[in-house]
Amino acid sequence: MALISAWPLVSPVLFFLRCFSSSTASSEGSVFQFDIEGSSAVSTQEATVIRGQKQAVATGSWVPFAEGCQEGFYRTSSGKCSPCNCNGNANRCLDGSGICVDCQRNTTGQHCEQCLDGFIGDVVRGVPTFCQPCPCPLPALANFAVSCYRKSGSVRCVCKENYAGPNCERCAPGYYGNPLLIGSTCKKCDCNGNSDPNLIFEDCDEVTGQCRNCLHHTSGFKCERCAPGYYGDARLAKNCTACSCGGRMCDSQTGECLADSPEVSTDTDCPTISCDKCIWDLTDDIRLSVLAIDESKATLLSISTGVAAQRRLNDLNFTTTHLQEAMSKKKNHAVLWTIQVDDAADEMNDLLREAETLDEQGNEASSKGQLVQKETTEINNRASQLVQQLNNIRDNIEEISSKSKYYAIQQELSPEEIAQKWSVAEEMLKEIKQRKPFTNQRQLADEEENAAEELLQQIEAFHEKYNDTRSLVTDVLEQLSEQDVKLSDLEEALDEALDHVKQTEDINRENTARLQRQEKQHENIKEQIDEVNSILLSATTILEGPQKVNSELSEVIKNASGFYAEIDGAKKELQEKIANLSLFDDDLVEKAMNHAHDLRRLADELDGNLYGVDSNGLVQRAINASNAYENIAGYIEEANKVALLALNTTNRVKDAAVGIDTQVVYHKGKSEELLIRAMQLQRTAHDSSGYTIADTSWQVNGTFARMSALRSQLMRAIAKMQSAETAEARERLEQAQMKTAEAVGATTTVTQATTPMDENVRLWSQNLQDFQHNSEAYDSAVHSAGDAVKKLTEVFPQLLDKLRRVEQKAPANNISSSIQRIRELIAQTRSVASKVQVSMMFEGQSAVEVNPKINVEELKSFTSMSLYIKLHKDNPQLAASPDRFILYLGNKNAKHYIGLAIKNDNLVYIYNLGGQDVEIPLDAKPVSTWPSYFSIIKIERIGRHGKMFLTVPSLSSTAEEKFIKKGEVLGPGSLLNLEPANSVFYVGGVPPDFKLPPSLNLPGFIGCLELATLNDDVISLYNFKHVYNIDTTTSPPCARDKLAFTQSRAVSYFFDGSGYALARNIERRGKFSQVTRFDIEVRTPTDNGLILLMINGSMFFSLEMHNGFLYLRYDFGFSNGPVLLEDSMKKAQINDAKFHEISIIYHNSKKMILVVDRRHIKSVDNERTAMPFTDIYIGGAPAEILHSSISSHLAGSIGFKGCMKGFQFQKKDFNLLEEPGTLGISYGCPEDSLMSRNAYFNGESFIASSQKASLFTEFEGGFNFRTLQPSGLLFYYSEGSDVLSISMERGAVVLNASGTKIQSPDRNYNDGKTHFIITSVTPERYELTVDDKKQSKKNPAKDRAGKSPDSIKKFYFGGSPLRTQQANFTGCISNAYFTRLDQEVEVEDFQKYSEKVQASLYGCPVESPPVALLHKKGKNSSKAKGNRNKKVGRHKDKISQPSSSLKKLYQANLQRDPQCHLPMNPKATEHAYQFGGTANSRQEFDHVPKDFSQRAHFSISLKTHSSHGMIFYVSDQKETNFMALFVAHGRLIFMFNAGHQKIRIKSQEKYNDGLWHNVIFIRGKNIGRLIIDGLRVLEEPFDGNANTWQVTEPLYIGGVAPGKAVKNIQINSVYSFSGCLSNLQLNGRPLTSASQTFSVTPCFEGPSEAGTYFSSEGGYVVLDESFSLGLKFEVVFEIRPRSSSGILLHGHSVNGEYLNMHMRNGQVTVKLNNGIRDFSTSVTLKQSLCDGRWHRIAVIRDANVVQLDVDSEVNHVVGPLNPKAIDHREPVFIGGVPESLLTSSLTTRNSFIGCIRNFMIDEKPVSFSKAALVSGAVSINTCPAA
Repeated sequence: MALISAWPLVSPVLFFLRCFSSSTASSEGSVFQFDIEGSSAVSTQEATVIRGQKQAVATGSWVPFAEGCQEGFYRTSSGKCSPCNCNGNANRCLDGSGICVDCQRNTTGQHCEQCLDGFIGDVVRGVPTFCQPCPCPLPALANFAVSCYRKSGSVRCVCKENYAGPNCERCAPGYYGNPLLIGSTCKKCDCNGNSDPNLIFEDCDEVTGQCRNCLHHTSGFKCERCAPGYYGDARLAKNCTACSCGGRMCDSQTGECLADSPEVSTDTDCPTISCDKCIWDLTDDIRLSVLAIDESKATLLSISTGVAAQRRLNDLNFTTTHLQEAMSKKKNHAVLWTIQVDDAADEMNDLLREAETLDEQGNEASSKGQLVQKETTEINNRASQLVQQLNNIRDNIEEISSKSKYYAIQQELSPEEIAQKWSVAEEMLKEIKQRKPFTNQRQLADEEENAAEELLQQIEAFHEKYNDTRSLVTDVLEQLSEQDVKLSDLEEALDEALDHVKQTEDINRENTARLQRQEKQHENIKEQIDEVNSILLSATTILEGPQKVNSELSEVIKNASGFYAEIDGAKKELQEKIANLSLFDDDLVEKAMNHAHDLRRLADELDGNLYGVDSNGLVQRAINASNAYENIAGYIEEANKVALLALNTTNRVKDAAVGIDTQVVYHKGKSEELLIRAMQLQRTAHDSSGYTIADTSWQVNGTFARMSALRSQLMRAIAKMQSAETAEARERLEQAQMKTAEAVGATTTVTQATTPMDENVRLWSQNLQDFQHNSEAYDSAVHSAGDAVKKLTEVFPQLLDKLRRVEQKAPANNISSSIQRIRELIAQTRSVASKVQVSMMFEGQSAVEVNPKINVEELKSFTSMSLYIKLHKDNPQLAASPDRFILYLGNKNAKHYIGLAIKNDNLVYIYNLGGQDVEIPLDAKPVSTWPSYFSIIKIERIGRHGKMFLTVPSLSSTAEEKFIKKGEVLGPGSLLNLEPANSVFYVGGVPPDFKLPPSLNLPGFIGCLELATLNDDVISLYNFKHVYNIDTTTSPPCARDKLAFTQSRAVSYFFDGSGYALARNIERRGKFSQVTRFDIEVRTPTDNGLILLMINGSMFFSLEMHNGFLYLRYDFGFSNGPVLLEDSMKKAQINDAKFHEISIIYHNSKKMILVVDRRHIKSVDNERTAMPFTDIYIGGAPAEILHSSISSHLAGSIGFKGCMKGFQFQKKDFNLLEEPGTLGISYGCPEDSLMSRNAYFNGESFIASSQKASLFTEFEGGFNFRTLQPSGLLFYYSEGSDVLSISMERGAVVLNASGTKIQSPDRNYNDGKTHFIITSVTPERYELTVDDKKQSKKNPAKDRAGKSPDSIKKFYFGGSPLRTQQANFTGCISNAYFTRLDQEVEVEDFQKYSEKVQASLYGCPVESPPVALLHKKGKNSSKAKGNRNKKVGRHKDKISQPSSSLKKLYQANLQRDPQCHLPMNPKATEHAYQFGGTANSRQEFDHVPKDFSQRAHFSISLKTHSSHGMIFYVSDQKETNFMALFVAHGRLIFMFNAGHQKIRIKSQEKYNDGLWHNVIFIRGKNIGRLIIDGLRVLEEPFDGNANTWQVTEPLYIGGVAPGKAVKNIQINSVYSFSGCLSNLQLNGRPLTSASQTFSVTPCFEGPSEAGTYFSSEGGYVVLDESFSLGLKFEVVFEIRPRSSSGILLHGHSVNGEYLNMHMRNGQVTVKLNNGIRDFSTSVTLKQSLCDGRWHRIAVIRDANVVQLDVDSEVNHVVGPLNPKAIDHREPVFIGGVPESLLTSSLTTRNSFIGCIRNFMIDEKPVSFSKAALVSGAVSINTCPAA
């Protein structure tokens, strides 16, 4: 009983004996604001406010218990006592407010509901039950966080200023230490201010603190002392100065040179040895060597790159050389003292042994001291623990005392009762001490306590779940309501879709009827076309006559002046008619505009349907969009056919009109000839027959009547054409067909009318030859003929005028743009449809014809397809007939195809390459054992090798069953030759009218199929051409469980380069703030692509990938224009097919920071401006944006191809497929799309890998290639002296196997098309197959020994670093494979190759050759049509045949240098030349025709702004006889001599207007003519003898040689023509091959700037004698190259000395020979020299020292000194040099391509226009800017 009554007093004692108290201390500090690698970005101000709030809450007055409610309660405003709500972490709270005070367990807050700074709770939600120190990085022991929080299940730390990382596990930039080491902290780097000032922080080792890159000639661990060879104060004054000791060492503080012979100490330790000066010199040198070695060691430990490091190395080199010389001098003396040194060494060894003994004794004493110190420390720690325990006991006693007093007060006990209780308690304690330990009871109590604690935890967990569930009820209700609304919307959408389907069916019925009508009209048009063709054939026959008499026209052309005068008189009338053209047919324009609006409305409807389709959307909506596409595509196809037919018919009308023009010219000539003969026969016409004259007159009158009828018929036809009106586009096109037919009829009438004219002229000629006539009759006949020709010339301009009106009745621009817009939307619809990842249900009679969306050429050598399949095994049809067809891709004739089928319970892969079928049955997994869900099938074909994969996933785990089966073609075929117009792709079944090959002729598939990929492209069944018996409403697609496949599909997005994601109003997820951040992860093998783009007017922000590295450019309205931030240091390569995390941080609206994979790449400052954007494009953008005004600021306009994930703005995630603006992307990241099966080589590149095989024993391999170059090394492999290579030699493919060569019979494989090579090596034969054409030879080494097939050998594609006979390949290689011992036959992934040198692994820039294009142009007769479409007299770009000098420009250099930003050749007018820049810019032609004196007929096209200049000049040697065409005061002057008389024909108008003009100048027997633009004819007769007028070669074009033409032409016009010349013809033949060219380049288009341009054709400038490169000079200039290699400057002397400066792969090198030997120095910039910007280069020479400076990157070389050197004055070549002057040691022999400006020698400007010689394609003073 006493025990029970005392228990309330004892229980608190026992409870508090078990209590555990702990205290925490929170550390404060400023928060580092830059988020590095995951640490949060919290500003200092925000952190201070938060801490201030917490301090405000934690302070307050505590109300004593006696003045209020009891402990654990507080007094409310009503006076009642309510329990404190402190979450069990405090016992006191303030009256009135209930705010808790004295929170325990490291908590804080008004209700102790938060953890203190530096602590974190152990639960995710709810009130923490226990706050533990932040693990940043170690709890309590090493906690360097201001605070921490949980995110995504892990703890994230807000680190102090000196720390960084998600868990503060490392030091921030600018600090060093190891936070993971207990007791270690991060300290600030101290480099004494001698590090790089451009860095944000001082650069030191993040663990040791050793400074990197000491500048200002300093060295040391903290850059605290001057570098060797320098002296001064490196810490404070920072004045390290070079020693002036002639290469010897100096004192590092004072700079005093170290003495050569130190004084001998008087107290020497060796009195018996007499040391002379030699031994002291030796010891002094050794001491200096030791100091130098120590300094070198320190320097090497802190070595840095750059000029200072180079200088230090040079100093070390000099010191080492000096020491070597000194040591060699002292060597002989050192031998004499060797014995004395040995004695001294023995004594030193004794001393060292004694020192070692003392050292061992010291170590023993030290170890004993450490042991004593350790024991003392342990004793001290134990004492501290005892003191702590005593303090705890004291606190417990005090607490027990206070609790007893509280208990007494609470129970209202008297002092006597209290004393009694104490005595009872003391007795109980005594009894307890006397009793045995309560072991069993204590165990039971502990168990009950543990159970109670577990129950309490369960209750608390249940309470938390209850609270969480209760809080989620509202959200669930809201989501349910939203889902209800969405279901309602879905129901409405389905109703609308049903209406659309019904409307579509009605439209289809109408279209069917309309199609039938169109077919009938098409048949009628075909008949009309046949008639027109027959007319054209007859017109061609008629035109043969004028061609035969063309040579006779020059004899009678002098009488044509009257006709030209009449044409001049008709100018005013023509101008009036042209002015009236703008007033025609306003109604037609208005109706065309209305039709354009209708087309725009259709485009908008299609756009709406397009955006309604997403890869996770409804299948029915995808089908609706595709059906809409079918309808609109049908309309457009019909419109295109009709429009094309109308256009062709109109073109034929034009051809007929041109035929009329030809007839007019012909009859003009015949009439002139008739007039001449008439005048000659007039004297003998008196006795002519009157009947014959009357007959001739009657014929002329008949001709005139026919011409009148012709004119009226043409006018009626033209009036009908003008009256054509349209209401709708289709009706207008139908009327255009009718009017075109009428025009064809009128043309037929014209032809019929002109044919008798030709016959009449022939009759006139015969009659005039057979009969004689009188003068009056002849005059009458001649005048009648003249009137007829005159009237015909009046009709002809009117006809041309009316035909132009017909041309202008073509669809207006807005209609064309609408059609173009619809075409773009259709293409986008196709792209989206290809990404619909939904299956289709097939019932056995269903079929889908798929649009493969791939070039069939890409399927020739390699074909890969993957799909998902699910069988409906419970279908009775399948049980009755289990063999089923799956798919067919091939030609309609059942030759060359691949297919899949189910036969005999096996999945069978069948392919045919033109011979026998290859069947590969997968018998390892019968179809009957397949699961009831989707499985994955993949089929491959590499050449003749086939392979099939089956993957059966598991729904319950990640395990998968995989089955593989292989096969091979036994015949010769290896290519799948699909015909583009004759190939089909059927899935699930085929139409009834299609005949399958016997091996695939099976019933249709029953089940669900879903296409995945075809080669590297994503493909879908919903990108179909036609569907047969497919109804998704009755047969919905099968659901596919995504868990059965790659999990990354749920988080990754695939971009194929055509689509993009658009996130609108991104501030709905986060706000632009002081720190704005974008994050995204990308994975791609491509070189270029757009990643992020934001646009607001002219302001933009673009993040791109350029050549595999990041390229960031932005402009927020800055005054200085756009800002560029790129990875110029090449720190982070993105295109390695791995995921890379990219972060862009905009800090304080003025600093842009680029971070890749949590590494700081680069940052740049700009004007303080906020980001002015709301929307962001990801992975691409619409074409109208990419080609808008910002296109000039983008590195390229290529969409991203690859995978993206994790896009975040302000750390907020976006689901890109749920964004409304997203188009053309899909879930997942297909591995096949990330492989690099293609490689492009630029002639200096190669890739290499290794394999475990010997290619000389048993080998087969193949690959595709494409090139325009005739020669190059494709493949190279060697084993010792044996070489196996495949190369191109003069267009042929050559296999070289250990000296045995096999060459392809064809030599045209450099045609820019794809070709396939297969090489086979067996012990018996070598075989080479190119495009299925096989060549073979016997293997001469059948018994090859010593070859280890297990050894690993290296092989090369595209070239080799080894010296071979062939140059490296230029072109593309793709889909390569060969047999290996260590893996199966599969396509090579070039991304995995160990060596990749300058090779691009994505894309192939090889174009089709220009020869093919020119041939195609001639075939279609586009030249004649082009001439007719130009206005008379204003030819913008009239082109002649290409010259041989320009073929290099248009054939050899089509693609740009992969290392260069600008193309190798700027955009230029084809086959036009630009002259000027120098006084003697010209082309010279050596060939002068023999009949030149008899017939000199020239024509040329010109364009200029200059007032003077020579265009053409030719003369004899004495310049007595000459002919010239030049410009003077803007007017054209044709000048030549006739004996001693100078004939001068001058135009009245100026032609220096910058437009193209056609000029014909003729020197006949007795007349000169100048014809300009075919309308101005100027002539001057003369008397002369052609036999005495002779000239000699050369012909000068664009200018003359120095000293020429001054005798005959005024000096201003003797200078070179400044402008462009084209289409030069002599006597009707083009002049194409210039023998010499001086300062002539292609005629460039686009903007230009000051500078001298060196074209890719080659050329150079030779400076005049006032400039020379002697023994001492300084050359400074700027370059902007378009090629990474080329000669910049060259000087050569007769004695073999030279100086050469060149670029090679972006490295600038200066190489010299001063008569002793070659020496050189080079500079390689961190950024590319070929980046499209100007770069400054400076070269300084002083005797044998040469320094090279490229954009402030400096290097120099000291060569051997030539005491006999002489300062020669030799010519200086700029931009190139003749091959004969180059020595064999110079590796770069190509001319420079690009621009040079601001060229100075010894600070004197050099003017290239005054150069001694400008040879080749060099443009002086004009440089193309783009």
